[in-house]
Amino acid sequence: MVIAFPGFGHFLLNKYFRAFSLFIWEIYINQATRLNQAMVYSFTGNFDAAKEVLDLKMVLMYIPVYLFAIWDSYRTTVDLNNIYTLAKREDARFNSFSIGAFEINYLDKRNPIMALLWSMTIPSVGQLYAHRIILAGFTLIWTAVFMYYSHFLEALIYLLNGNLDKSNAVLDAQWLLYLPSFYFFTIFDSYVSTVENNKLFEYEQRKYLRSHYQKYRFSLQKGSRVNNVLIFATFEHSTYLELAMTELEEYGITNILAVPLNNRTEERRIFDSIHHSDGVSLISKGMILAFLFSTVGASKGFELEWGPIIWGLIGAGSGFLIGFIIDLFMKKISQRKQFLLKRKNSEVVLIVECDHLQKERVESTLWKQFALGVAELNQI
Repeated sequence: MVIAFPGFGHFLLNKYFRAFSLFIWEIYINQATRLNQAMVYSFTGNFDAAKEVLDLKMVLMYIPVYLFAIWDSYRTTVDLNNIYTLAKREDARFNSFSIGAFEINYLDKRNPIMALLWSMTIPSVGQLYAHRIILAGFTLIWTAVFMYYSHFLEALIYLLNGNLDKSNAVLDAQWLLYLPSFYFFTIFDSYVSTVENNKLFEYEQRKYLRSHYQKYRFSLQKGSRVNNVLIFATFEHSTYLELAMTELEEYGITNILAVPLNNRTEERRIFDSIHHSDGVSLISKGMILAFLFSTVGASKGFELEWGPIIWGLIGAGSGFLIGFIIDLFMKKISQRKQFLLKRKNSEVVLIVECDHLQKERVESTLWKQFALGVAELNQI
């Protein structure tokens, strides 16, 4: 992603200070050198105009910072991967809930498809959905800047009313070419962030269940009549599971055992969901090619009949489709076929010991908190 726009790779790594610095530098140096305008001339074959519009006094300053952004994001990714490996081996703690003066932030499961769809409306909304508040505010401000100076919305209104010539005339090419990379990055970032947060939520909850609800030992008594009953339930990883356990504890029921399951590995899915996030989906290359093709399409569109907006959309759709097909093809030839589970997974087994008088209350609580299944075992 950093190849598309300096700073994007660092945003994915949550290295905000470096990301902000590189992003603002890219805007400044691009505006100073008129690089986007030169790209439009270059893609349309007008090389003399491209040379003429470039400001040679500053253009050589662009390349070193651009290459540094690529190198630093790669190096930082390797370092963070090593830190992640150590943290996982050492079972390191991390915060799952934060209350600040401006925001309450917490880990929760979100639907990656919803994050993607919200980002397709206005950049930054997907980040808000994924709780990436700092990035959401930053992208919202720059969305307004790019839309205003490129006159994109004005051109879109003319286009929807059938005034193609007026739509093309009002567009500012220099500012317009920021939009493809910016727009598709926000979609990709919100999707990936939601997937990774879901995985982090499950990891944190597994750790919590093991430390708090695996200390009690059940004794299945047979041959003599006892007053206790064992209730078994299965859940997915969610906040409802913890709500169920804490509600039972409020009733005075403390004999609770929670066992997170290691489910069978499924075939990788095209899109991650709120219940299944393996972190590998078939949209990565599609988003990158959508940015590249939409940039070229918008540039060529200034000389073609349908104009830069329509050709930018055609380029984006074509790029995404090609990237999707490439990912799908690579997946098919690299992975053997597996049986695809098509129903919800039971991810946690919950065992509750209570007396017969509490049985109905316990079962009602479990069903209310969306247990996937509930069964009882009378110890008689």
